[in-house]
Amino acid sequence: MPETRKYRYFDLIMAAFVTVLLCSNLIGVQKVSYITIPFTGGYQYIYGAGVLFFPISYFFGDILTEVYGYKRSRRVIWAGFGAMVFASVMSFIVTSLPAASTMSPESQAAVNMMFGQTWRIVLASLSAFWLGEFANSFVLAKLKVATDGKYLWTRTIGSTAVGEAVDSLIFYPVAFLGTWSNEQVISVMIGNYFIKVFWEVVATPLTYKVVGFLKRVEHEDYFDRDTDFNPFTISV
Repeated sequence: MPETRKYRYFDLIMAAFVTVLLCSNLIGVQKVSYITIPFTGGYQYIYGAGVLFFPISYFFGDILTEVYGYKRSRRVIWAGFGAMVFASVMSFIVTSLPAASTMSPESQAAVNMMFGQTWRIVLASLSAFWLGEFANSFVLAKLKVATDGKYLWTRTIGSTAVGEAVDSLIFYPVAFLGTWSNEQVISVMIGNYFIKVFWEVVATPLTYKVVGFLKRVEHEDYFDRDTDFNPFTISV
């Protein structure tokens, strides 16, 4: 695939991927909500609100790898990683600056609560995202070759199941083990994992439509048969 090849929608999908990633990590991470499980006598399942939107990044990641290939998806993952690093550094600097006298202590506390993150949360978010997204892209690319491009649902759901498992197994222990009880870490990790995978299952019809549209208009349906899967490069 020539490096000078231009696509109509690639940049838009990359921008959408990074936007969803930043918003789900900055806006949703502090909000804890719940749903009442039917037929359980009022049992309430507690979850982080960000889990409702973070799987959208896997939706875009699947589309990128399926249509444009692992190498171009790799560049998008690095773009998202760089954006997360910058957001973390910016959050640290902003919350560390002294507040002006015109800003009330309550307002300063609110800003610190919303955007201040411990080093454990930052490390967990960055490492879980990087490893999870690359696992997702790698598995999808390999499954596409193995299935000769058939059965799209098997690789979108299968790759998401692997990628989200990697993400969850890294994020929750690194971020909360020792501050939450072991039972709570395991319960939230498993519960949120199934929510993320279920989201991908529900989105499968939309994935088919978007992938089909992009393959037609971009005249691209890339197979990673001779791809160098080294994640530490952005060459295409």
